[in-house]
Formats: sequence, C-alpha cells, structure tokens
Amino acid sequence: MEFLLILIAITMVVGVLVVPALRRRRGGRDAVSAAHRATDPGAYGFLPIEQLDVRLPGRDDELAETLSEVAASQDWRPVSRLLAHTDATSELRWQRVQTLAGAAVHDLASNPGRGGVWLRTWRVEAPKDPGGAAVQAEFLARQALRDPGSQDFTMILEEARAVCGEAALLAPGDPVPYLVELHVARGLGYRRADFEELWAKVKDRAPDHMGAHLAALPYWSEKWHGSKELADAFTHRAAGAAGDKSLLPALPLFAVFEHLPEANLVQGLYRSAVVTRAIDGALFAVQRAPADHPVLPHVRHLLAWFLIRAERYAEAIVQLRLVDGHVGALPWSYQADPAEAYVAYRALAVAGWESAGGTAATLPQEPRP
Repeated sequence: MEFLLILIAITMVVGVLVVPALRRRRGGRDAVSAAHRATDPGAYGFLPIEQLDVRLPGRDDELAETLSEVAASQDWRPVSRLLAHTDATSELRWQRVQTLAGAAVHDLASNPGRGGVWLRTWRVEAPKDPGGAAVQAEFLARQALRDPGSQDFTMILEEARAVCGEAALLAPGDPVPYLVELHVARGLGYRRADFEELWAKVKDRAPDHMGAHLAALPYWSEKWHGSKELADAFTHRAAGAAGDKSLLPALPLFAVFEHLPEANLVQGLYRSAVVTRAIDGALFAVQRAPADHPVLPHVRHLLAWFLIRAERYAEAIVQLRLVDGHVGALPWSYQADPAEAYVAYRALAVAGWESAGGTAATLPQEPRP
C-alpha cells in the first residue's frame, strides 16, 4: 500500500506542476501509467482496455452496428437509413453526424486515398440526401481543423461552408448544417457580427441544444477569437437560462477546461472556488438530465476527469461506471491512444479511493432528484 500511495503522490505532483498530460499530449504520462499498473479496477465492474470503444462517448447500439457494417462493406446505405430515421432536430442526430464524420476521417488517415470511400460514394450516388451532405460538411471541417497550419486549410473550410449551405437547403429546419458551420466559422475567423447571426439561426432551430453550445464555445475562447471572459460569459448565460432538465448548467466546466493554464503552479487549482462551482454545476446537470440524453456521456467523461484532479475519487468513480466501455470524448480524445489515457485515470481514481479506505462495496451511488 505504501508503494501505491507513493505512486499516487508522484502523479499528483506531476499534475500540479504542468498542464494535465492527457490534455496537452506531453509529459506526466509515465507516472499516470504507473498508477494504472498498480491497481486492478476489475472489482468495480470496469471493462479491460481492449474492450473499450474509442468511436463513441456512450452507448448507441444502432450506430455501433451501422459503423461495423459500413467498415466491412463500404456501403453507405445503412448510414443513410440510420440518419433518415433519426429525428432531425434531436441531439442524437448531431451526435451521429459527428461520429460518422469522425469515422470517415479516421478511415482516410488509416488508409490514404482509399479510406472513407463510402462517404464519397454516398455523395456521388445520392447528392440530394441531406444526411450525406451533413456528414460530408462535418468531415471537411474536421479534416481542416486537424491541421490549421496546412496550406489547404482555408480552401477545405470554404468547401465545407458550401456543403453546409447545400445541407441546409436539402433539410430546411434541420439545425445540424448550422452546427457544422460553427466549426467552419471558427476556422475561417468569422467577424463577431457574422458569428452572432449564425448563432441566431442555431438558437432559432434548437435553443437548448447542448451540442450546439459545445460547438460554439471554442469560437469564444482565447485560443481562437475570444477570451476567457467572453467564454465564461457565454457559458454562464446559457447555464443561467437553462430549463429544468437541461445539460447547459454543465457548460461552464467546458469553458474551464478550455482555459486551463499552460503551467499550473497553484496546488489547489482543481479545488478552487471557480473550478468547484463548475464541477458542482455539472453534477447538478447530470443528476437531472434524462438518462438517455445523447450528450450526457460527454459531460460525464469531462466531469470524471475534473473530479479525479480534485481528488474527489468516489464521485469520479460513480461517473466512470456510468460511461465505462466508451471513451470517444474529451479529454481522452486529445490523446493518440484515448483508451490508454482513460484507463490510466480510471485506475488513479480507484487507487485514490482505496487509499482512503474505500472499496467497491462502499462506493456511493449517484443521487437522483
């Protein structure tokens, strides 16, 4: 046990002195991996690393089966059918469009020139399919934003904007093309007035859409075209106007994550008043949101990460148990190996809980209203 506590202490010291390795893709990884090897989380019902799905943030059996079918056959029709039967105004449609576009990006990166052929064929054979247009627009935006320094960056985003326009004409009232354009607007640096005009179109179609707010947030961050203050104002305004079962009270936590300092020399940063309020807002949201909300797993993943950093291990494990099996979400998706990053932090949560005398049997359950 003494050896385990030393490993945990080393990990926490690393976290205090530098930005979290899982977010910045550098440093501290060996210490967290050591904590991973030091304890076995199997007693908590967690899946082994080889069974974790890196494509999705949470369970969506229909989408998972469709992705497997498309990967095997390169036939776009199952994807088209899936989107056609997904409510155009639901957060689930946006979630599925993002995942499908991400799968095509991954396919192309893994097999240049031939990967993701199903998406290209879809657009050629069914150019009037609004689902195909939406997925292609998101695919192009993702391709560009992966490498903002590319000489083709602006050209690809201009193409994405044109396809967003196509998708909007093919499906009037569907918010998804405008949500994709939020990414385009960030990359192309829309003037504030133009971004506000675009945001008004999103709000008109989907006023309480958590995914839309997450897509808009980076524009207001200091890394792109805003500031910490503007991002905070955007997220707190949305949280304050949220409905009873909305996830929007969790939005400030994402703004905190966007603006973590490059070098953290404050030992109590993750237990500070600002971070604690954001964590508690997210806890409030997840306890009241519908259990099948498509964006709920995204919030749980980031919330668990913050709870671990704040050494609130029991609460973190509660969140992890509710999303375990899927790791396609922040902060793990920043890593080259999201599953490895997730498993390392998961084990750190278990080690911290057990070092305080906790066991799987004494772990509290998530409170519900």
